[in-house]
Amino acid sequence: MRVLFLGDVIGRPGLTAVTSDVSRIREELEVDLVFANGENANNGFGLTAKQAKAILKAGVDGITGGNHIWAAKDLYNMLEQDSRLLRPLNYADHLPGSGVRIFRKDGLPPVAVINIIGRTFMPPIDCPFAAIETALDELTAEVKIILVDFHAEATGEKVAMGYFLDGKVSAMVGTHTHVQTNDARVLPGGTAYLTDLGMCGTRDSCIGMKPEIILDRYLTGLPRQLEAASGRGVLQGAVFDIDDTTGRAISMATYQQD
Repeated sequence: MRVLFLGDVIGRPGLTAVTSDVSRIREELEVDLVFANGENANNGFGLTAKQAKAILKAGVDGITGGNHIWAAKDLYNMLEQDSRLLRPLNYADHLPGSGVRIFRKDGLPPVAVINIIGRTFMPPIDCPFAAIETALDELTAEVKIILVDFHAEATGEKVAMGYFLDGKVSAMVGTHTHVQTNDARVLPGGTAYLTDLGMCGTRDSCIGMKPEIILDRYLTGLPRQLEAASGRGVLQGAVFDIDDTTGRAISMATYQQD
């Protein structure tokens, strides 16, 4: 099985790039499943139901989230009703949606996707390590292919999670920092790993946002509302191959389309 996982979709440029190009990329790369983190699609903060539907219609099989997933309240019903959407597992159970989804596609074995969020330099949240350990214990034996989106700020926390999950999941990819890292590899236990997928957003930006606003915040120390940058979007992520029988990763590589 070949999977493409795209980094955080940021603003209109990222949304346009995904909705315009995913169908073609699926054919070019001969991928079986495509996932994307969509929590920044709405001008950098949140994801509306309309945007989620557009991403799914374009050929993305599932959408993961992060700390901005609650920004657009019209998404709440869709999180409850559409099994192709995820929100971080270690938010409170009573909140809309789920952090674990099983994807079933004709001709392919079942695939579990788990979405978790980190705690370092992030708002208070339940332990992601404990949450995912419980989730893994609850999966049935038929589910051998497991993909994890760890939405976290700290590189060290992501690397630690990678080793914690090595041999327990097929792939663990990091999101949230919007900068693609150069450490794609298969860990000793057979888990494909990448610290951060990068972003689907404007290259001429500061992590997908208007550079002048972020620069002003650093120079003055004053608060300013960030805005997604305009311009042509770049797609970043990772492509990995997984053994259908064992669930172990065979290969892992970063992906980028300018």
